[in-house]
Formats: sequence, structure tokens, C-alpha cells
Amino acid sequence: MRLPLASVVAYLSEREELMPIRQKAQEAGVFDSSEVALLGRVFDRLKLDARSAQQREAISSRIIANYMAGIRDEDELVSASRQPLGR
Repeated sequence: MRLPLASVVAYLSEREELMPIRQKAQEAGVFDSSEVALLGRVFDRLKLDARSAQQREAISSRIIANYMAGIRDEDELVSASRQPLGR
């Protein structure tokens, strides 16, 4: 089941620390509930590496870009999203 973008945004906005990924998910389009959960888990694992809002924004962008490029395994998505895009 795919969820409308408004539902995804509502879910992500409940968690303040996901603000950058919520914005990026909104820009990217519609995700189903399992995709939102996966993106949130990956962000939770990587946000400890980010000290500033700008770093969290960059991590959010990398997570969604890697996911949209076809990386679906959580551990692989975490690993790939630690690297700058294009690496």
C-alpha cells in the first residue's frame, strides 16, 4: 500500500530529528509506509555523525538519493549514505 505524501510528511514531522529527511522525502515524492520506516531508521543510524543542521540535511539528501538509485538493503544504504554522492 502506498501512502499519500501528506501522510508521509505527517509521520516524519512527528519526529523533530527527522526534519531534514521529511523535507527531502516531500521533495522526492510518495513513499509507502515501509519505505518511510526504512528511511527513518537509516537517518537515525547516521544522524549521530552529523553535528549541524547542514550536515543532517546532506545526510538526508544522500539517503534519499541512494534509495532512489536502487539501494534497498538497510545496512548497504547506511554504508553508501556515509559517503559523499558520486563516490
